[in-house]
Amino acid sequence: MMWIVRLALRRPYTFAVFALLILILGVFSILSMPTDIFPNIDIPVVTVVWNFNGLSAQEMSTRIIFNSERGMTTTVNDIEHIESQSLNGIGIIKIFFQPHVNIGAAVAQVTAISQVQLRSLPPGSTPPFIIQYNASSVPILMLGISGQGMNEQQLNDVTTNNIRTQLATIEGAQTPFPYGGKPRQVQVDLNLPALQAKGLSPVDVVNAVSAQNLIAPSGTMKIDRFEYAVETNSAPQVIDDLNNLPIKAVNGAVTYIRDVAHVRDGSPPQTNIVRVDGRRAILLSIMKTGSSSTLDIIKSVHEKLESIKGQLPPQLRINALSDQSIFVRGAISGVVREGIIAACLTAIMVLVFLGSFRSTVIIAVSIPLSILCSLITLYALHETINIMTLGGLALAVGILVDDATVEIENINRNLESGKEIEQAILDGAAQIATPALVSTVAICIVFVPMFFLSGVARYLFVPLAEAVCFAMLASYLLSRTVVPTMARYLLKEHDDEEAAKKRVSRNPFVRFQLAFESRFQKTRDGYLRLLALCLDHPRVFLILFTVFALASVGLLAPSLGQDFFPSVDAGQFKIHVRARSGTRIEETAALCDHVDDTIRGLIPSKELVTIVDNIGLPASGLNLSYSTSAPIGPADADIQVQLTENHHATAAYVENLRKELNRQYPGVTFYVLPVDIVTQILNFGLSAPIDIQVVGPDLYGNRALAERMLDEVRYVPGAADARIQQPFNYPKMTVNVDRTRAQAIGLTQKDVATSLLVALSGSFQTTPSFYLDPKTGVTYSIRWPNSKACPSPAQPRRCRPRALPRPALCLPECLESRRRSMFLATWRPSPQEPNWAP
Repeated sequence: MMWIVRLALRRPYTFAVFALLILILGVFSILSMPTDIFPNIDIPVVTVVWNFNGLSAQEMSTRIIFNSERGMTTTVNDIEHIESQSLNGIGIIKIFFQPHVNIGAAVAQVTAISQVQLRSLPPGSTPPFIIQYNASSVPILMLGISGQGMNEQQLNDVTTNNIRTQLATIEGAQTPFPYGGKPRQVQVDLNLPALQAKGLSPVDVVNAVSAQNLIAPSGTMKIDRFEYAVETNSAPQVIDDLNNLPIKAVNGAVTYIRDVAHVRDGSPPQTNIVRVDGRRAILLSIMKTGSSSTLDIIKSVHEKLESIKGQLPPQLRINALSDQSIFVRGAISGVVREGIIAACLTAIMVLVFLGSFRSTVIIAVSIPLSILCSLITLYALHETINIMTLGGLALAVGILVDDATVEIENINRNLESGKEIEQAILDGAAQIATPALVSTVAICIVFVPMFFLSGVARYLFVPLAEAVCFAMLASYLLSRTVVPTMARYLLKEHDDEEAAKKRVSRNPFVRFQLAFESRFQKTRDGYLRLLALCLDHPRVFLILFTVFALASVGLLAPSLGQDFFPSVDAGQFKIHVRARSGTRIEETAALCDHVDDTIRGLIPSKELVTIVDNIGLPASGLNLSYSTSAPIGPADADIQVQLTENHHATAAYVENLRKELNRQYPGVTFYVLPVDIVTQILNFGLSAPIDIQVVGPDLYGNRALAERMLDEVRYVPGAADARIQQPFNYPKMTVNVDRTRAQAIGLTQKDVATSLLVALSGSFQTTPSFYLDPKTGVTYSIRWPNSKACPSPAQPRRCRPRALPRPALCLPECLESRRRSMFLATWRPSPQEPNWAP
């Protein structure tokens, strides 16, 4: 490498420009690189979300999910394993691929087989949502949306069709459907007694609306010199006009929808409730995709919200909740601060030991240039600025000083021997060329094993290793080029007279340096005497050293735990509440009120910022694919608590709440969910850091084994919130139709099943119909729900049984009348499996 040193001395301006180029490109790389908490964990996963409203979890699993999984194993390449979750009306499949798969081709293959399978799935099945999942795709910002005088339907409509669509244009941002509120749709409230009196069934109403509310083009007509576009009034422009649609005519008497139902602008039965500090609100989560910058996304979200304020109702309020940019910025600034402190301390050390400001300047220039070279290379490799890459650079600061320091010290030694400046530089560089190269390569080799890691660890630690290695190699190159160039112009030749003047100088720094060198020399002499003593008695030294090392390990091993990453106090926590399976959402909301009061009783008000309740299932399966709490029904709720900046340890509050909540609410399951961005990414979408899966052909045998394992796991020291995620005690009822008696009155099993679907879940899944709002241009679905749901236990009322007068199938109002009036079917609770609730 001596040729490059000679070239640097002959062409000093070339390498000066080279240093300036590194500075410019380094600054550009810093400004251009995304900033995040972790490197992008790009494990290839594709999520498939199936929806079939009204289908039970068992039917969803056996008729849709299983068939979909089986088809994928035939036509989709490079599958590592498949996981799925089936709920009532929703099925989520996660397909994990081999590490180096072409994810674009994988998505295309999954999409193709999903479209083909529609023919073999239950009638009415719609194509699934297919999205690419990423461990880094976690909520980075939650927006709480509320408004004085605005109901939940208006809030949901504005959020879904205005705010969400505007935020979707932000680069790297992903906005699932909002949580909470009531999605707007056109409701057809059936009057069951009137239907029975007219001899009609809910299916007749469905068919009438489908026949009278059409989306059909008409074309054009040429008359004289003009061509006219022809339109019809196939689709009513006003919701109230739907009430005037005719159903059928008997002997000249026309029955209209208004005679047996009422069409209104409404919303479906609420399945998801969000409350912020006890007030109903909407929760909109902003997620980041891929290697996008968390800080840039959140900044763009705030800017976009400011720009669209004029398009929103003036009373609408948007509050930022759970802003992860604060945590990311704090983590990044902490690493940068520690790196700067390390660099300053290194410069002070060099100044004290070398005793030369000029030498210190050379070294102080070399270290930042090495770091900038590393950042330029990381930018070229599409890495991000995160705590791992910055941690690697901070680690390298102490090592980077070696190359430049050894080179400068050796040049000074040659100068003190009386050599000219250029010869001293050449000799000094030649004498340490091989040792410096070996030292640099040896340090880089230490990080090579990180490149052989797999899984999440590979994505985390490979950027750290790259940052260190690139900085070390750049440091060696700069010590061969820029350092000799600067030494030629900054260092001076030594002579005895100048040295004598320096010794007698009255410069306080020189006196301090002489005093320091005197004490350091005494320390070095003492070390040499100790070393000589150890060499004279090697056996005694080895025995003492071994005893000391073993004693140190014995003292530390029992008290040191092992974890993948240090725990983080993010100033917030989330508790999942699960009541008894099947509990209505109104009852779960009441339970959350009491839990919120308990939390406020244990945490001082001065340390509490806000409490957010997210109760029930979100309206879209897309939200479930990103959820870390894995809710299964209306009995589930997430309670997120935000603490002030100056708060006591969050872990202590969580531990106290675990004990108090389990004591006050027996029969209710509580467990703590990951809420900070670090834990959410490392958990890879799961609700716990340790997840045990029992796989086998016998479902109930798997459950029994899981129960036995749970009994053992609960007694593991340090284990908390041990539970089985899937409950086996969800209540259900089975309608057993007597097909012979039904056929005798002109009904088939299809008629019964269709009437059940229309009355309980709506017909949109099998017979979709839409209404276009001419004011907003938004299309809403038209649904036929049951007119009156059974009352909550908090508001009991009696239901009178009604007889079925003729061959028209209508469903009575509540369960009591169902048991009595349906002479062609029997309603009974289905045989329940043993109560497996942990």
